Amino acid sequence: MKAFNDLADFTNDEIQALLELANRLDAHPEPHALQGKVLSLLFLSPSLRTLASFQAAMVRLGGGSFVISPDMSIHGLETRPGIVMDGAAAEHIREAVPVIASYGDAIGIRAFAERKSLEADMAETEFRALTDLIDTPYINMESAMGHPCQNLADWKTLDDLGVPANGGKFVLSWAYHPRALPLAVPSSTLRMAAQRGMDVTVLRPEGFELPDAIMQQARDAAEASGGSVRETEDRREAMQDAQVIYAKSWSSTQCYGDRLGDEKLRNELIDWCVDEPWFENAQDDCRFMHCLPVRRGVVVSEPVLDGPRSVVIHEARNRMLAQMAVLHQMLGGQS
Repeated sequence: MKAFNDLADFTNDEIQALLELANRLDAHPEPHALQGKVLSLLFLSPSLRTLASFQAAMVRLGGGSFVISPDMSIHGLETRPGIVMDGAAAEHIREAVPVIASYGDAIGIRAFAERKSLEADMAETEFRALTDLIDTPYINMESAMGHPCQNLADWKTLDDLGVPANGGKFVLSWAYHPRALPLAVPSSTLRMAAQRGMDVTVLRPEGFELPDAIMQQARDAAEASGGSVRETEDRREAMQDAQVIYAKSWSSTQCYGDRLGDEKLRNELIDWCVDEPWFENAQDDCRFMHCLPVRRGVVVSEPVLDGPRSVVIHEARNRMLAQMAVLHQMLGGQS
């Protein structure tokens, strides 16, 4: 495996093989599988689970890792293209990335969307500029429109819960958040659920529709796998017979890059907080999923988050296991 960038790059059989490997490594650890291997971790955006889970995964497989972020560099890292470097930063990312990559057997890169131009973010302009600088295997640890590590962990979580691939009812719901957040998790989660073959409903208020291209990719994936994709503003309709609700806030695509315009839209929507009444028409055992971090009482009520519906901790642990499988395949472990 030379790159782990998008679940759509893999067949469902290949994904299932990775998940079977993750389960095997959980049940039967291989503490020497990646002995002597090094993973470089470049964080241009903050993280808790991604950072900790990759470091834990490498240790459990016998390898090592190191972390670089602009805040950690004693020289300061400049990331802007075409800049005259007469300020505080002494090193540009164009030199730093190849050097960082050369110290490891693979590199993980995390770089959020700039959220200035929807077109540029849809094209993954910044992330592609970084991966074009390296020739080592790489892992997308979150880009403008993708979060394949989260997606693989979520697929595993759905398997663990026994939610059927075909016929499973999956609701991806927008939720209130005081700030405009990236599209990476909702966009890639939608595509993941569609690729898995589920019947997916995107529940969102007006103004927060996902980009047409993302919706079409999901519809194409669903058609190929026997699932379906639709969208609605009607909460009751969306939650009818739902088995899973996956909550996430995201930026308004109508006001993309317009902070004040986005703020005006979302400030009317503070009632979009997942609470027990949302589950009235869902299946009795409908589960709540979220990638974390999550704001209690804002995105989801405490009774739901702390109650039996919530699988967010199980989901977070699956990040480590899913990434162990990816690293095992990428860095030479025998499957």
